Order: sequence, then C-alpha cells, then structure tokens
Amino acid sequence: MRPDTPAENVDHTAEAARLERTAGLYPEDAEALLLQAAAHLELAGDRPAATALYDSLLSSQTGLENPYLVRALKASNLWEYGHEAEARAIITGVRAAAPRDPAPWVIVAEALEAHDELEAAQETFTEGARLLLTDVPEPPYSTHPLLFSRHRVRRMLGVPHDDWDRLADTLHSSSVSLDELHDPKRVWSLGSDNPAELEAEISRLRAELGTYREALSRPFPVAVLHWPKGELAELLDAYPTLTTEYSSHEEHLTTIEASLRELAASGTPNLGIVTGTVPSYEAFAASEATSPADPDLLPQYATTLAARGRAVEWPPQRGAACWCGSGQPYDTCHGA
Repeated sequence: MRPDTPAENVDHTAEAARLERTAGLYPEDAEALLLQAAAHLELAGDRPAATALYDSLLSSQTGLENPYLVRALKASNLWEYGHEAEARAIITGVRAAAPRDPAPWVIVAEALEAHDELEAAQETFTEGARLLLTDVPEPPYSTHPLLFSRHRVRRMLGVPHDDWDRLADTLHSSSVSLDELHDPKRVWSLGSDNPAELEAEISRLRAELGTYREALSRPFPVAVLHWPKGELAELLDAYPTLTTEYSSHEEHLTTIEASLRELAASGTPNLGIVTGTVPSYEAFAASEATSPADPDLLPQYATTLAARGRAVEWPPQRGAACWCGSGQPYDTCHGA
C-alpha cells in the first residue's frame, strides 16, 4: 500500500496530487488511489495533509471497502507527528472492531512496535492471528505478514516459539530463517569490525530483499471475473454473443468457484475475484478499441480490474460473507 521509492528519486507531493486528480476521474477507484496519495504525502513529510486525506475518506458519503484499513493508516500516521493519544484511541477501536482483513491488524501492531510498545504489539498480532487463523487449514497469502511480524516481535521479547511461530517458519521461503532475520543482536553486527559478521549481515539483508521483491512481484491476485445477476442479464441482453461464455447465472457462479479451487489445487497463490459492471466493461472496451461482444476481452478486463485494486481475496476469511453477494457466510454458501 505504501510507495517505497526514496524521496530523492520522485516528487512525492506531485505524485500525490496526480493520484488525487486521477481519483476524481475514476470515483470507483478513489479509495485505493487516495490511500496511495496519502502514502506519498507521508513520504514527503506532509503528515497533516495525509491525515486530511484519511479524514476525507472516512467522512465520504459512499461506503468504504476497507474502513478499518483507513483508520489503521491514519493512526499510524498521527502517532508519527505527535498525536499519540488520538492514535492510541483509534488503535483501540480497530482492535475492538476485530476486522476480518489482516492488513489493519498488521498496521496498528507495527505502529505499537515502532514506538517500543512490544508487549501491546505482540498482543495485537496474536489477537489478529487468533481471529483469522484459528481452524484454518492453510493460511491465506494475505495473512503471512501477520505471522511474520508476530514472529519478529516475539523474538525481540525473547519468548519461546509457539505453534504460530513454527507455522511462520514453515511459510517463510527465504534461505535465511526467520529466527536469524529477527535476531535482536543483528543491529550490533552492523557496527562490528569483524568482516565475517558484516558478510553474514549482508547475506541476511539480501535474503530480506529477495522476500520483499517476491511480495512486490504479486501486486494483485490472479483474478476471476464475477458478474452479479442483474449485470450479467444486462450484459447478455446487450451482447448476445457472450452467451457462449455465460449460459446462466447459476452456472457462472459454479464455474467461478470450481475454477478457483482448481487453481488453488495446482498451487497458484494469491487468488481473487473481481466484480464487473456493464458501464465499466464498455468503457474498458472503448479504451482498447475493441467491441464489448469480443469474449477475448473478458480476461483482459478482469486483469485490469485486479491491477486497479478491485480484487477481493479468495477464499474469504473465516466467517466472512460469500463472494457471490448472497449475504450468507462463505462456509455455508459456495464454500460448503
């Protein structure tokens, strides 16, 4: 979510302004674009302006997709420029709300960690893990940072490994173990005169960079396109040739779930679902100078929606509503 380009290589203020203008042109993507703009403002050192963007999102008349993520980012930002009491109050509220998205848990816990509140950070990471990962056979990719960060804080506290720490070790794919990466003594080796210690630290930093690059290489999920019932009826009414792709809405939903399960069984990570609308699809077809009746355009449309941050993780977190829009829990709907 946060840009990572050094300030000397990019004008973060100008980039934030560009993203705000883009959000005005594409209101359906405003939330994701304005969060990126706020991150650029933080990197530019204009934290009050970033807070103003977070406030504008939270006061928006349209419902936010990730309100607790916005609150968590606002709290982290506020604490960085002296508003500790307000940040703590927001963090308490986020924890009490128990969001089903791992990102807010990671952000508020890391805010506590950054200000040496290690016990509170460890408790927050554990609350998130308990909520999202209890009785989950395979932790979703989005929960990996929750487990890795929890492992780091517990290593700094010097507490023994538990089952989730061991799970984090298993999920970690780097050649350097999490125990070594999270060793509190690492910072001392940076000031060492011993070439062997410095070389070992360089190897650890390379491993961390490799893990970071691997995460960046998957900025959006492998996404399957979903049409709500009304949108699909409108689509097929306007473009009857697409009935070759969609014989009925029920079969469309069944195919989505089956396709995602097949991808998961083949080892494909980071899966998601994007929901299409006819106006958005027609606008995309116009931008590609292609007829909306062309079925080859459908996967391109899905990829574009995912790249614009419109994908919803599949499978949904435990207890979350089904992706199909029925309002039922996923476990008793398409996840049954």
